[in-house]
Amino acid sequence: MMSTNATSTTDRSIRLPALRAPFGLWGVMAGLAVANGIFRELVLIPRIGEYAGHVLSTGLLVGAILAVSALYFIRTETDYSRAELAAVGAGWTLMTVGFEFLVGYAEGTPVSVTLGQYDVLAGQVWIAVPLTLLVAPYLFGRLLRE
Repeated sequence: MMSTNATSTTDRSIRLPALRAPFGLWGVMAGLAVANGIFRELVLIPRIGEYAGHVLSTGLLVGAILAVSALYFIRTETDYSRAELAAVGAGWTLMTVGFEFLVGYAEGTPVSVTLGQYDVLAGQVWIAVPLTLLVAPYLFGRLLRE
């Protein structure tokens, strides 16, 4: 029988109530991403150009995601299982990519343009954001807490 205690887990257990806080935290990170995008468009691009603004903005967002993730997972009293941390990382990544495609659709952006943001061979670095979202929960929720 699986324990409902928020501090005891097995590596394979997933307690849905324990996922509420980290999935809520995604909303904070989404807000930071929107603010980052506004900063990129209004400040970075006019000063350093489109590509450099894109790269710097992506780096700033990756740093913000790492900082928010670290603060949460290092300070939380919940001992997340490996399965829960994987679910959080996958969930954050899917919600982010889904949000990006939804916003693109709402703005009338062709899917090919949105997909183009993931083209590393074309110099796009945005892929660093979903990859960071995927690994940050495990990095801070397991490796740095052991």
